[in-house]
Amino acid sequence: MRTFLYTADGVRIDSVYEPGAAVHDASRTPVRGPVFVVAHGFTGDADRPHVRRVARAFARHGAVVTFSFRGHGASGGRSTVGDREVLDLAAAVTWARELGHTRVVTVGFSMGGSVVLRHAALYGANPPEEEREHAGSRGARPQARTDAVVSVSAPARWYYRGTAPMRRLHWLVTRPAGRVVGRYGFRTRIHHRDWDPVPLSPVEAAERIAPTPLLIVHGDRDGYFPVDHPRMLAEAAGDHGELWLEPGMGHAEHAAGDELLHRIGDWAVTRAG
Repeated sequence: MRTFLYTADGVRIDSVYEPGAAVHDASRTPVRGPVFVVAHGFTGDADRPHVRRVARAFARHGAVVTFSFRGHGASGGRSTVGDREVLDLAAAVTWARELGHTRVVTVGFSMGGSVVLRHAALYGANPPEEEREHAGSRGARPQARTDAVVSVSAPARWYYRGTAPMRRLHWLVTRPAGRVVGRYGFRTRIHHRDWDPVPLSPVEAAERIAPTPLLIVHGDRDGYFPVDHPRMLAEAAGDHGELWLEPGMGHAEHAAGDELLHRIGDWAVTRAG
């Protein structure tokens, strides 16, 4: 099923629902697993092969919602590189619940990994008031909440430029010539305005997610964010967070093999309640 959703700030979001495979209990009664709402990385979209591969893996564990963040693919608007995207994810989670799913797992990669952290903090039990107003989450929290969170290859802090790939990304986002390359080379329309205010950082969000279960997944060969990022997130999450530091893994969806995705699926089915 494919449709366009509308966010709290009126942006049209291209979204896809796949019911996934039903499993059976001992009585052979069909039982649905959770619905996985997948938040892709920067320059991805719902139709990219690597996003479709992730969706196929999670479909073995439950239903799957994929969508294109604003400014990506067939969605409207312009990318704010992790700020207003929390509204796109909230719209997708709300849609999943409207389809009848009572358990929702948000899984984000890279930029999407930072978005699922902020989303869980904003739509959870104790959202910061100033962020809730900015993100437009007032009045929509029960439908948009998540039951478990998986953040893969996410940064811990904003404005990180410590690696060559991140320096290239900052050029793409902050320079007029870079935004032209983003639009025509990567099919990503990037907003020209700076963040105002600066959103809650991923590490600050991780502190506020409890009691929602949180899994942090990161490769020890990630070329974008070194391993101090996931360790900071795990430390901030405390006892409710779990860290998987994957040997030999690079960055985000392209580096997440099927075996890892199925382990994530198994974790989610167990933790989402």
